Amino acid sequence: MNDNKQNSHAEVPEIVKNAVLVHSSPIPIETPIVKGYDWNKGIDYHALLETYKYSGFQASNFGLAVDQIQQMINARNIPLEDDEIDSLEEDEFIRRKSSCTIFLGYTSNMVSCGIRDTIRFLVQHKMIDCIVTTAGGIEEDLIKCLAPTYIGDFNLEGKSLRQRGINRIGNLLVPNDNYCLFEDWVMPILDTMLAEQQKRGTLWTPSKVITRLGREINNEDSIYYWAAKNNIPVFSPALTDGSLGDMMYFHSFKNPGLIIDIVSDLRRLNTVAMKAKKSGMIIVGGGVVKHHICNANLMRNGADYSVFINTASEFDGSDSGARPDEAISWGKIRMDAKPVKIYAEASLVFPLLVGETFARHYYSTREKTISDV
Repeated sequence: MNDNKQNSHAEVPEIVKNAVLVHSSPIPIETPIVKGYDWNKGIDYHALLETYKYSGFQASNFGLAVDQIQQMINARNIPLEDDEIDSLEEDEFIRRKSSCTIFLGYTSNMVSCGIRDTIRFLVQHKMIDCIVTTAGGIEEDLIKCLAPTYIGDFNLEGKSLRQRGINRIGNLLVPNDNYCLFEDWVMPILDTMLAEQQKRGTLWTPSKVITRLGREINNEDSIYYWAAKNNIPVFSPALTDGSLGDMMYFHSFKNPGLIIDIVSDLRRLNTVAMKAKKSGMIIVGGGVVKHHICNANLMRNGADYSVFINTASEFDGSDSGARPDEAISWGKIRMDAKPVKIYAEASLVFPLLVGETFARHYYSTREKTISDV
């Protein structure tokens, strides 16, 4: 009797074995194996970032995004055929310049923080072809040429800051005097623009306004100085939604009549997409910049390459949180594309992404050029 009891406790019940010890189907032999960086090899950040693709979670998405951007760069470096050179296009800002047109979109907070310098590097060296951003993405760049933005703290009290005339952007601080300096700088430019509209019939659009401001700021720290210098169009369909809009509002009392046409810019942006031999989208953040670029690419039946970086989720049906596969359903990304979304706060990952792609390509090409001389 005791032996039977002992045996019954020694054997695992069949139902438990069937539940826990389910046999696996074979994993395809080409499936990558999870493996991180071996720090015994020393400190090598390039080697570390190369292992991200095989680390899992958002690190793997980072590695896949590197692959997508590298494909954009490779496609862009293929020379245009003679019949693909856009010689008949009179608007130099939308003329096809390469075999892959790269659209860069970003929200204003990217310019408020230090990511501004990464974006400026891309524009300075003509690594992208078209920008879409918000009003804050324009004015914050120009204001930084006039006065600095400071590091603060997320926990600083809004009431106290307001009493001191200091504005908070996350953990950044912008003295209100910076916007006063901006008003002093931009108002005479708006006066001149209005005079040109009245005397010459100039049709101002957001992109033409931004080009003008980039030339006027005349500062190599500015994204839009380099955009104007390098004939890179910058579109901002919500140009009035910020301090620049405030200045235009004040100007409408002081010197009314300035007209800015957004439809002409829509035609300009959509034409850039339609002309693209191949198209790549790099979109940092969500909202209007994300949709404006994606919708332009609908005009060519979708982008070939896409990288999204944001922290938004799709459960609420927002376009900001929508995964790339949703854009495929609309025809904004091609059905055979392999788009990537990195769920991450962009100030952490965007400089690393640029470093592993555009910057690495830039410096390797530069070194090769020097060695060939």
